[in-house]
Amino acid sequence: MTERIASARSCSNIAFIKYWGNRDNALRLPSNGSISMNLRGLETVTTACFSKRFSEDRFILNHVEQSGEALARMSKHIDFIREMAQSRERVSVVSENSFPTGVGIASSASGFAALTVAACSALELGLNERELSRIARLGSGSACRSIPGGFVEWPATDNEHDSFASPFAGPDHWALVDLVAVVSERHKAVGSTGGHALASTSALQSARVADTPRRLMICREAITNKDFLTLANIIEEDTLMMHGVMMTSRPSLIYWNPPTMAVMSHVLELRMSGIPVAFTIDAGPNVHVISTQDYSDMLTQNLRGINGVTDVLRAVPGDPTVAITEHLAFS
Repeated sequence: MTERIASARSCSNIAFIKYWGNRDNALRLPSNGSISMNLRGLETVTTACFSKRFSEDRFILNHVEQSGEALARMSKHIDFIREMAQSRERVSVVSENSFPTGVGIASSASGFAALTVAACSALELGLNERELSRIARLGSGSACRSIPGGFVEWPATDNEHDSFASPFAGPDHWALVDLVAVVSERHKAVGSTGGHALASTSALQSARVADTPRRLMICREAITNKDFLTLANIIEEDTLMMHGVMMTSRPSLIYWNPPTMAVMSHVLELRMSGIPVAFTIDAGPNVHVISTQDYSDMLTQNLRGINGVTDVLRAVPGDPTVAITEHLAFS
């Protein structure tokens, strides 16, 4: 029987202005807009194979057969793509991340972006970047930002057809670096999907959402003008606001641990000494340390010396999600 197979490579992304909370959970329409940077060096490769000979969907992630919620979430996303393609073929998906999964490094963003492009390519849907971004959003909100490359904005909108991410600066615009200080590889107990659903239970969320247009404007202009100090101040303000919402949600979500706090404090000390460096933290304990590439080696060595930091991952502004000709092997 004929099989239809395609693969894709996608970069993770780090949000400088965070997406947290939905105005529509089913469609993943965000409560507020967000800005992110794609991360070359933190990537997912996914192969999707459709065939009439498969009796059920199958999902292998990082060499481990998935079942339960992980398999169901993948299949639900593929169902939407199958409906677009008017296909009833089941799928086998194999996916590999170059970085730890489920620890606040946006593995769902690169994962669902790669899955979307691989599946749509295999089923020959011929979609453009905006359409792919819209579809990726349905699997994971932040995945829509991993479809384009470079520095990306995803606006808040009530219309799901207009809810996609677009680049406003290419990956070569600014030689930034993201050094992820890994302080835990333990899979977080409450993932981002669950956390988004809790956002509205915090009394701080409404104020955070109302203030987002100001933070978006400052961040966008800082990136456009390559103004690091302004970028540093606004991304730290934004991440502290988001984690404030998490901590005051019901139930409370506290992702930080003592090494998280140690890295944050150290980054602030370094910036006071004149080094261009800032922190931002997604839904997890690991700290994204942002700087310019000239300081990459020095900061990597510096971060490795902090008690509790087990690894430092390096990424630079990344490219769009693309279809590739090399396919992962199915076990």
